[in-house]
Amino acid sequence: MPDLLIELFSEEIPARMQTRAGEDLKKRITDGLVEAGLTYSHSATLTTPRRLTLAVEGLLAESPTIREERKGPKVGAPDKAIEGFLRGAGLTRDQLEERDTPKGAVYFATIEKPGRPAAEIVAEVLEATIRNFPWPKSMRWGSGPLRWVRPLHSILCILTDEAGAQVVPLEVEGITSGDTTEGHRFMAPNRFSVTSFEDYAAKLKRAFVVLSPEERAEHIWNDAQNMAFAAGLELVEDKGLLAEVAGLVEWPVVLMGQIDDEFLDLPPEVLQTSMKEHQKFFSVKNPKTGRIERFVTVANRETADNGATILAGNQKVLSARLADAKFFWENDLRIAKSDITQWTRALENVTFHNQLGAQSERINRIAALSRELAPMTRADADQAEKAARLAKADLSSEMVYEFPELQGLMGRYYIEAAGEDAAVAAVAQEHYSPLGPSDDVPTASLSVTVALADKLDTLTGFWAIDEKPTGSKDPFALRRAALGVTRLVLENDLRMSLGDVFATALKVLLKLPEWQAALLGAKAEQKQASGDAEDAAAKRVHDLAHQVEAANAIVAAVPADLLSFFHDRLKVFLRDEGIRHDIIDACIAMEGNDDLNLLVKRARALNAVIATEDGENLVQGFKRANNILTQAEEKDGVEYSYGADVKFAETDSEKALFAALGAAQAKIDPALKAEDFPAAMSAMASLRGPVDAFFEDVQVNTDNDILRRNRLNLLSQIRQVCSSVADLSKIEG
Repeated sequence: MPDLLIELFSEEIPARMQTRAGEDLKKRITDGLVEAGLTYSHSATLTTPRRLTLAVEGLLAESPTIREERKGPKVGAPDKAIEGFLRGAGLTRDQLEERDTPKGAVYFATIEKPGRPAAEIVAEVLEATIRNFPWPKSMRWGSGPLRWVRPLHSILCILTDEAGAQVVPLEVEGITSGDTTEGHRFMAPNRFSVTSFEDYAAKLKRAFVVLSPEERAEHIWNDAQNMAFAAGLELVEDKGLLAEVAGLVEWPVVLMGQIDDEFLDLPPEVLQTSMKEHQKFFSVKNPKTGRIERFVTVANRETADNGATILAGNQKVLSARLADAKFFWENDLRIAKSDITQWTRALENVTFHNQLGAQSERINRIAALSRELAPMTRADADQAEKAARLAKADLSSEMVYEFPELQGLMGRYYIEAAGEDAAVAAVAQEHYSPLGPSDDVPTASLSVTVALADKLDTLTGFWAIDEKPTGSKDPFALRRAALGVTRLVLENDLRMSLGDVFATALKVLLKLPEWQAALLGAKAEQKQASGDAEDAAAKRVHDLAHQVEAANAIVAAVPADLLSFFHDRLKVFLRDEGIRHDIIDACIAMEGNDDLNLLVKRARALNAVIATEDGENLVQGFKRANNILTQAEEKDGVEYSYGADVKFAETDSEKALFAALGAAQAKIDPALKAEDFPAAMSAMASLRGPVDAFFEDVQVNTDNDILRRNRLNLLSQIRQVCSSVADLSKIEG
């Protein structure tokens, strides 16, 4: 079985595209080969800035011969039907076979497709892949129609077996396939031939090309760590930057440089971000002081002066970049110390959304909502409002304008510089969190308060203007905001009615209290007006009444819909804990389902009970009781919910069930009142034995009407006791 080696050699491929391009090459080639009948044992892709490489092991030498049998028209069918069948099969009439079937004699055709050599199939698949490659961005060059991410220079494509290597003949827009490639652009630019993947990888290494991106990344990281350690410093880990830099070089040479003393007092995050974004440098910090003191850069070649010239050039460019950062920092600090609120006022000219107003309006809403939430989050209301008004001030700063990823973090520095309390300053950085399922959740009460207000204002605002997520589209990250609220509530053990909170946020958004006050004032003016003024006052009352009515309609309608959205997101969130959606549905059906903390505690307790044999069997017993009861109520046209009396019990199991239900109810009621759901669920699960015994011994629908009614009322009692804990009818299975 031959091995296949493909290399597509071009100008530099952007680092961010290399991994995906390697995956696309592998998928398109291997899928095409398998579809054509060529199976293989293993495949792997490797990428460098100038090449995409695919190695396929154990490929079939040729596709297998395929025999296909087709059933045709009946013997004696019209000639046109037979001729059509022959055209489709590519046969002549004398090649057809007549066979007897239960429906009479029928023509059958046997079509044989001979196998094809691997080289022929590989050439077809590779050409189609090159011409239709899914680059995010591509370009044309020269006069041909071929598009590639950068100009494509050569195609290496060989099949290797025991007899040696064979070039797969192929031509794409004047580029002819061969068995040669190039080494490093500067250190070994000459072309050389290869005979196999092992030969290819070894010769590339001698030509100063490290083919594996993982090997390049490991080399960079190890050398950088060793350099930092030797200087008594510590390399700042950045996996994203490491992967990007490994995609920029074919022969990584690690160099460490010094940051000028005048920049060492800049916040470490500013230094790190500036060096990463502009220069792709790693930061090296002093573990004793936490200051960033040096940087690591990665060159793409070895030099006679061991990189001294490269390092000097990089330090010169870095100094210019950091001079800009220092100017931004000092200018921002001056403004923060004099009057930080001017940044907030500047946000009056920044639109948040054309239907939701400017950023300054949003800040006012978040501040008002933070004051309302403070009692629920155990925060000081005045401090919460102040923190909310300052939290987004840094959006107007020059540093955040230059580096948007530093928003919040710079706000913390600037608010502290303005003389505010550290807890208020921390809100600027922490109120954006959590940004995802693995992000840390704030725990400080002020940060939790403003984080909740921020996300709740976003959610209620977009719901109010009917801009909800649809399918996979969520341009305003509302699913993430809902998950953030959920995690803030659960991980800080907060108790709040989301329905009430949504209504409060909507009233703030729609300025309902102001409109209501204006309406009362207008009505008072209308009573005192006369003549033309009375007509004007009446119109104002009418307009304000309409405004208040519209706002009240939104406040009445939105919370239920938004709560349903939260419940859907909660199912996704709890799925990772192994809690099924139907278990959550059983708890959502209970009172207090807008208290996420209460809802999740109930769901976790129910999930634990359902996982036991008693719990699982009790659900089946409950459903059996519920089904019998429902059918009887529909048939009789009455509700069996009162009057079960133990004096009518005939069997010991029936009497035992009466006793068990009373004992369970006595435990469940106080447990639910204390919100001790595990105890309530345990008491419910204890009914499993008495319920099972009852159904084994007793016929509910007996001919004796008194006994039948009593037993149906007893089933109603089972339903009532169990349903006080959770709606077990929602449980599947």
